[in-house]
Formats: sequence, C-alpha cells, structure tokens
Amino acid sequence: MRLNGPKLKTIAEAKGVSIEQLAQAVERTGLTGSRAISAVGNWMRGSDHPRCKRSDVLALAQAVGVPVTDIAVFECIYRHHRGSPRKAKLVIDLIRGKKVETALNLLTFTTKKAAVDVKKALSSALADAQSVEANIESLVVTRSTVTDGPRIKRFQPKDRGRAHPIIKRMAHITIGLEERK
Repeated sequence: MRLNGPKLKTIAEAKGVSIEQLAQAVERTGLTGSRAISAVGNWMRGSDHPRCKRSDVLALAQAVGVPVTDIAVFECIYRHHRGSPRKAKLVIDLIRGKKVETALNLLTFTTKKAAVDVKKALSSALADAQSVEANIESLVVTRSTVTDGPRIKRFQPKDRGRAHPIIKRMAHITIGLEERK
C-alpha cells in the first residue's frame, strides 16, 4: 500500500487539516517532531522519503477523516521475472486502465508466459486492497509498468576456443490499483 500524496494534499486542504496535525498523527519511533513534519510534506509532494508505512497511511486517513481507499494506492512489485521486459510489456499494456475483474479474466486466458507473473502481482495488490475493505468492483489498474531487472550472463562455446555470450534478461513488474468512483 502506498500513499497518494496529491490526493492527500487536496483532501487535507478541503478539510482544513494542517501539516502539523497530520505530523502528530504519524509520530512513531524514529519519526518525531520536525522529522515528522518534513516527512508529511515530502509525502504530499509525491516523494516517498522516508518510506511511508502502512500504519502511516492508516493514521493519515484517520486524521483527515476519510476512508483509507481515498488516499491509498494498492501496489505490488514482482521482482526478477524470468523473461524480457519487452515481452512482459505486451501483457502489461493489455490490462492498463481496466477494472480488476476484467484484468484477471484477460490474464487467465492469455497464452503469454509473462501473464502468470503479472496475474500473481495483480492478485497480491488485490489482496492488499481487500485487507482495508476496498470496494473490489470499483478497483482499476492505474499503474502497470515493466522495468529492466538484472541480466544473467552465460556463454556458448564455439569453434577455435571462442565463446559467444548469451544474455538472459529479467524484468520487474509493477501493478498499482486505485478505487475509482
């Protein structure tokens, strides 16, 4: 679960809640006083430093007086998918902007190898949303990206003592869900 900073900022301004009040709500070990104020300011700008934890998102939602689903993005990152990012991107583009139920059906019947790992990431993000009682019918895939992962380097022996490189690529798959009304 990640915090949607711009949404939090607009809701806090509309409700008249100051940054100091939000900072008091998220005070915890290692995040007190001016560091909490700085952290809330960073989160409202969209920066995730220091990392916004699940308990922080819950506390901010309570301080503003809105359900968690209004200020949260339910995100999952599947790291080290054994397949090239280019091939995984074909599957990712298929589900971007779709409702969760439609996306799950598409991934179930897609014959691409990457669909299995994308479906795992989508199911994980969906379980995260269900843990805070989000409305499943209104969840939409808002963020779906693929980035390069590490590469496994192997060599194929050739004639006269030569070796030709074989590079096996990996990808990191990111899926984000948001509740749309």
